Amino acid sequence: MTTTMSWLPRVLRWAFTAFTIFCGIAALAILIVLMVDPKLPAGAQLGPKSVEVLGLPGTVILQNFTFVAQLAHGGLAMRVNDASGLFEVLIHTGLPVALLHVLFFMLLFDLLRRLFRNVGRGESFTRPTFRLVQIIGFSLLGFSLVSALSDGWFVHVLLDYLTRHTVLSVSGMPVHLPEVEEFRFGDNSHAGGSYFFTGLLVLALSEVFRQGLALKNDSDLTI
Repeated sequence: MTTTMSWLPRVLRWAFTAFTIFCGIAALAILIVLMVDPKLPAGAQLGPKSVEVLGLPGTVILQNFTFVAQLAHGGLAMRVNDASGLFEVLIHTGLPVALLHVLFFMLLFDLLRRLFRNVGRGESFTRPTFRLVQIIGFSLLGFSLVSALSDGWFVHVLLDYLTRHTVLSVSGMPVHLPEVEEFRFGDNSHAGGSYFFTGLLVLALSEVFRQGLALKNDSDLTI
């Protein structure tokens, strides 16, 4: 048991270090793409490519700024008339949201790296370790709200664009998509929920560290 506890914190520390570096590289790549601001080139073509959605076989094709997806052998078809605009929505709205997530995970992995560095040194029940656990918990709670807002905004912008530029047909009959209402916080209420409950769990564990620290201090005073 002692041997296991001696190498596990070290492995986790290096793993979280690697994750932190990877997130840093991903964040830099996203920033470069945002600064370059690429456009969908004229004459861009993709496919036809076979796909499977919800168990239904289909094909997708991008040609002349038009994106077409057909499922169930053409029984369900979706046509986006201005794929260049859809590409810009993904770049200008989707990438900033992705960057926000990557930066948060880079912070989270760095905090976990520092936490397991302390654990590896035998400093589990110390004030710095207790503070790190608290910061992780509060960071998760805060990001649950930020991600709910940012993810909800991205979904709203994407659906609004698709509603205005998409032709949907079922068995050859056109279907009019309903207009997207104004964005309100909470429309995408499930977003960030996992971060919120994980944050609560981490804060509960921080109380264990706090009590362990208090018992350790009492023991040191008794000795």
